[in-house]
Amino acid sequence: MKIVSALLAVLILAMSGMVSAAPLTTQDYVEIQQLYARYNHAIDSGNAEEWADTFTADGVFNNRFTGREALIGFIKTWKERMNGANRRHWNSNLSLRGTTEAVTGAVYLMLMDIGVKPAAVISTGMYADELVKTADGWRFKSRLVKPDSPPAAAPVAQPGTAPVKEK
Repeated sequence: MKIVSALLAVLILAMSGMVSAAPLTTQDYVEIQQLYARYNHAIDSGNAEEWADTFTADGVFNNRFTGREALIGFIKTWKERMNGANRRHWNSNLSLRGTTEAVTGAVYLMLMDIGVKPAAVISTGMYADELVKTADGWRFKSRLVKPDSPPAAAPVAQPGTAPVKEK
């Protein structure tokens, strides 16, 4: 009987390691959506500390800026040298996959220049995100901007020829 009990205990311990984390809850979805909103509001207002707070302490942006101080430095550069004060980020079609511990996220990005009238789209693309749940809530572990490729240039008609119609 002792052998059976010991085997059962080993089996239970082995199986407990196989159990995965729970699926995302409705509350997780709401908190993650709010994280995306805080990120956009912080970068658009130039609030470097608040923007860095959307990342983990060792968070990475664009495979280039790692850790809080580097993230804060990026926003200062964004605001002062990259016309960040005249930019607005719009996200749509948020897609999340993961558990209550870690999530892979993807969302469309449209970057607007509001310093011109009318406002103009200056870039589109997607974010590829890795998020983790921390003691302070959901945070970006890594965030990568994947810009859309610009459209191919339209063919130019040569003088004396008719434009080519696409079929």
